[in-house]
Amino acid sequence: MASVRKLGVLAISPLLLLLTNCSRHSNSEVYYLIATNMSLNYWKTAVAGFNAAGARYHVTVRTAGPDNYDAAAELQELNRVVAAKPAGILISVADEALLKPGIDAAINGGIPVLTIDSDAPSSRRLFFIGTNNLAAGRLGGQRIVEKLGGRGNVVFFSMPGQPNLDERLAGFKDVFATHPDIKIIDVVNIKGDARNAFDNTQQYLTQTGIARVAAFVCLEASSGKVVADAVRRQKVTDRTVVAWDVEQDTLAEIKDGTIEATIAQKPFTMGFAGLKELDEIFHNKPKSLTKDYSVDAFSEYPVFIDTGTALVDKANVDVYARSAAEHQK
Repeated sequence: MASVRKLGVLAISPLLLLLTNCSRHSNSEVYYLIATNMSLNYWKTAVAGFNAAGARYHVTVRTAGPDNYDAAAELQELNRVVAAKPAGILISVADEALLKPGIDAAINGGIPVLTIDSDAPSSRRLFFIGTNNLAAGRLGGQRIVEKLGGRGNVVFFSMPGQPNLDERLAGFKDVFATHPDIKIIDVVNIKGDARNAFDNTQQYLTQTGIARVAAFVCLEASSGKVVADAVRRQKVTDRTVVAWDVEQDTLAEIKDGTIEATIAQKPFTMGFAGLKELDEIFHNKPKSLTKDYSVDAFSEYPVFIDTGTALVDKANVDVYARSAAEHQK
């Protein structure tokens, strides 16, 4: 009889374990992902990862932030979200100096904050999840050096002041520092509008002689396609274009040969891993959210979770195109 009772306990235990796991989560737990340029496919992909993790953990997930590039509007959304006292916040930082006080206010109020995509290391955020942007810039810089043979003028398209884009540019500069015949003649501020990249590319394509631009580099996702379009319209075939991210249009331009390569990131992973980490922190809160865990050698938190980077060109573009198509189904 005793052995029967033991079997009953063994049979019920997995079910109890499952119920215990499920009861850990609740739809009353609300997590936010905040960013700018939310209308971009890049952020739609990140939100898809965030939503997928929310469905797995049976918690409520919400997004906030302007559809365009507007750091001030992002700060307003952050302040609104902090006032709602959610279980946790993921944020991509458009302007570190502007958003730091809002991030710190959240942490001081007991709300865990992680940065994704673009970091704010001077803030009290717990840690960063995303691309090693310095390394990604170096990867792109090496391809530019190879294509230009170590000589030529380069124009960048960016939004100066956004931390991740500045880090990418720094990576390119690290590589170019050992190739003094490669000159950066402009870093165009597209101000969140890819049309500015198109107009400037058309202008720079007219320059000849020592002012001739040999390569165009897009440090964010939206400008690659329009730069390629400007190059094609002027029927130029001897310029190098390096883009960012794996938009379908960008991959098509690589197949066509107008874009030499793009740097692939993993925004879906950033969103998914971000919520996963926030959930863990919410259910196992540290004694202090305001402690600087980066200088604690025994901390359970990392300083940085690298979600991965790769250079995509004609050799591997089909792999990325298939993956993108599968996730669109």
